[in-house]
Parts: sequence; structure tokens; C-alpha cells
Amino acid sequence: MKISAREFFDGVLDPGSYRSWDREPIEVAIAPAYRAELTAAAERSGTDESVLTGEGRLRGRRVAVIACEFGFLAGSIGVAAAERIVTAVERATALGLPLLASPTSGGTRMQEGTVAFVQMVKIAGAVAAHKSAGHPYLVYLRNPTMGGVFASWGSLGHMTFAEPGALIGFLGPRVYEALYDRPFPEGVQTAENLYRNGVIDGVVPVRFFRRIAHRVLNVAVPVAGQANSRPFATSAQADRAGAPGVGRVGSPGAEGADAPAWESVLISRDPRRPGIRELLRQATDRVPLSGTGQGESDRTVVHALARLRGEPCVIFGHDRAGQTGENTMGPAALREARRSMHLAAELRIPLVMVIDTAGAALSQEAEERGLAPEIARCLADLVTLDTPTVSVLLGQGTGGGALALLPADRVLAATHAWLAPLPPEGASAIVFRDTDHAPELAAAQRVVAADLLADGVVDRIVAERPDAAHEPIDFSRRMVAAIAGELAGLRTRPTAELRALRHRRYRRLGVPG
Repeated sequence: MKISAREFFDGVLDPGSYRSWDREPIEVAIAPAYRAELTAAAERSGTDESVLTGEGRLRGRRVAVIACEFGFLAGSIGVAAAERIVTAVERATALGLPLLASPTSGGTRMQEGTVAFVQMVKIAGAVAAHKSAGHPYLVYLRNPTMGGVFASWGSLGHMTFAEPGALIGFLGPRVYEALYDRPFPEGVQTAENLYRNGVIDGVVPVRFFRRIAHRVLNVAVPVAGQANSRPFATSAQADRAGAPGVGRVGSPGAEGADAPAWESVLISRDPRRPGIRELLRQATDRVPLSGTGQGESDRTVVHALARLRGEPCVIFGHDRAGQTGENTMGPAALREARRSMHLAAELRIPLVMVIDTAGAALSQEAEERGLAPEIARCLADLVTLDTPTVSVLLGQGTGGGALALLPADRVLAATHAWLAPLPPEGASAIVFRDTDHAPELAAAQRVVAADLLADGVVDRIVAERPDAAHEPIDFSRRMVAAIAGELAGLRTRPTAELRALRHRRYRRLGVPG
């Protein structure tokens, strides 16, 4: 049983709030036989074209909506349908409305040939302009979504979800079999498989997509009266009030900052130590993202949209629970990081990066799939990103995998967090040809939070009392409060000023005077 366009609107929008934007489809030059097909399709489906557009309310918030009607010539897109889509996207952009799109289509309308095929270009262009203007674009793929529709506006969402069991793909299985005389492999073009492989963000029924869209919009499009529309304390005020245990070395909030470097390294490796998931448990309006959106997913990292003490952000970071032995972050994880960076910039909300890794993957696959170039691209993206950024050194910070998430407007560190080009054992192996000198190297290389603060790499230390593993909830709350305080302060700075300050910060790093 396929979900109709009107059923989608009923499932997502507040009851009775839908208002159509559609006018009579534009006239195109067509043959009499095709005109008869259109008339019959309209009678069967009860719609005048394969797409319906309009606006409504989602839990009181005004949104624009576009949905295909599969009952009208299999939801195929011709010139008139494309014009209706583009007109709606442009109207949503002009009105500053978030846009929810729900394709279900066999693809391009074959009866109109190449001119219909190239309509996908103008649809993609309109969606790109909508996103460039800073407006959310959320996609819900229904069964089926194929061909040029999936390869254009169906794949451009800031976040993309799909109907359970939906057939989703580029080349239809019937076409594949006709062209290659063998069936397409089973289980590939399914919503669930695309989710597992990092192409889409989730598989949910329409009623759950309504909840997800509401949460996303709560983060990306704050409305009057929400928490982040009120005045916020400065960072210094947050130190004294909202975030106890945060401060510079020597302040009352820097307990444990004088611990030996090697002791901090060992403490950071405690499997009971709280990680990014514990931070996210302190967040509200959480919406997990999955994968790169381009067919890759790395389970050693986590990213989501969320609010931290009312402050909206995209949060990305290493997942302690997902890293075991040699299973550490690979190139796909860094491409997921870059997706989070670009998402934050497009939605014009801050980015929070959480560093907690024993190091990037060392393997043939990692080398061949471009680990080093991805580290470089992350660094370049972060230092030039047009949105506020906060990096959090939460635990271990080994090598390029840690460095790739470091550049930010503000950098926080837990008391026993550290950052180094190699784990101290690796540095010892290079310098002394053994691992016995690891404690000595940890101290000499100034890897721990107190040294990083003194050297200008870190801006603030969030205390562990005496060790985050012994107080995971309280520590996570302190860290989230500290992050939120930084986000509040950065939010008032113009983008050009943030970029200039960020450039100056890293240009002068390590230079005396």
C-alpha cells in the first residue's frame, strides 16, 4: 500500500493546516495520445499532476511542503511537474520557510523525453539556492523513489529519511534486467540497506518523521521564546555560575591540573570514562545523523543535531564505545566530519567537535581510501568555516585523527585530556627505541591539558573531580555547560570577525611573544 501525497501531508502537518500553492499545470506541447494519458491519470489519482505543493504547520511552525503522487503516472517528473516543484521551492526560499520534500517516483517522464530529463537540473539548482539562503531542506523518501528524482532533489536534504521497506535507487531493477539480461542483486535498493551504508540518515514511518522534523527545526530554526533567544552569560560569568569547575590553571575550578602527565594519559584510557554519548545524553532535541550521505559510514564516530543548554549546534566526535584495538577512525569518519562541518555552515548554526581517539586507522584500506588527504581537508575546512566552532579535548588525543577536529574558535579540555602526535609509547619507540620512556616523553612533549593551556592550544579546562570516570554524570553536565557558555559568547560575533580571529590564533600559535 503506497502512501499518497495527501496522506503524507496528513501524517506530517498539524490537522487542517495544509494550504495548497498549486495552480493549473503549465501547458506543454504534447501528442494527443499523451494528453489522453494525462487525463486518465488525473481521473485515477484525483490530482492534476504528479506533484502537490503548499504550506502548513508542524507543531505550530510554518513550513513548506512538496510531495509526489505516485498514482499519477508513477510520480514521474515532466516539465509541468518540475515547474511546479521549482516554483514552490522558490516561494519557500522567498518566504524564509523550512522545506519538507517527499519524493516517490519512477523517475523522469519518458513520454516527454530529454526535455523532461534535464528538468532535474533546475530543480537541483532551486534546492541549492534554498539551502544557500540558510533554510532547512528535509527529505522523506517514499516507496519507490528511483532514477533522476533520487539523483537530484531526493538526495539533497540536510537530513534524509525513508519509509520502511522502500525501494530506492538510481537504475530500476526492471530496466537493469532488460539491459543486462540478469536480475539486479536483491536487498541493495532498499531503504534499510542505504541506511546501513551511510547514504540516508534513518528509516522511520511518517509519524516518526514528523517528530524528527520537529526536533531538527527546533535546532535549526529557533522561534521567539526559545532558550537561545534570551540573553546569555559571558564565558567568565559561566565560569562563576553556570559551569562550576571550569577555569584556567590555578583557579579553584582546575582541580587535578597538576597531576603527572603519564597519570593523566592512563586516566584518559579508563574504559569507564564518559565520552560523546554521555555528553549527548545531557542535550535536548537530539537528532542523530548517519554516514557521509555518500555511501560511507564509520561506527567509531557520532554526529547529531542537538541543543546544549538551549544552544543549537551540530555535534560530531569520536565514540569511545566504537573504538576497539585496531578499529579506530578511518577516512570515512573524516568525511562524516566534513559533512557535519558543511551542515553547520549551511544551517548557520555552531559546530562542536569532540576529540577522544587513540589515533586514526593504520591499514592498507585507510591509506588507499585517502586518510591523509581527508585530515588535510578537515583542517582546511575548519580554519575557514563560516560558523562558530568549539572543539572539546575530552580524553585521548592521538595523531592526525585528533588534530583533524582541533581548529576552532574556542578549545576546551578535560583535566586529564591530552593531545600528541603519537601516543607516548610511540614517541618513546622513535626516540629511545623502546616504550619504557613513555612517561618521560609524555611530560617532555607537554601533551596534557595544563601544558596545552599554557601554550595557547587550549582556552579553558573543565575539571574532573578527581576523575571523570568516577563522576560521569556530573562531569558531563559541567562540560556541556562550558560548551554552551562558549557557544553563547560566539553567537554574538560576526562571521568575518570569527574567521579573522581564528586565522590570527593559528597563525601565531607557537610563535614567541
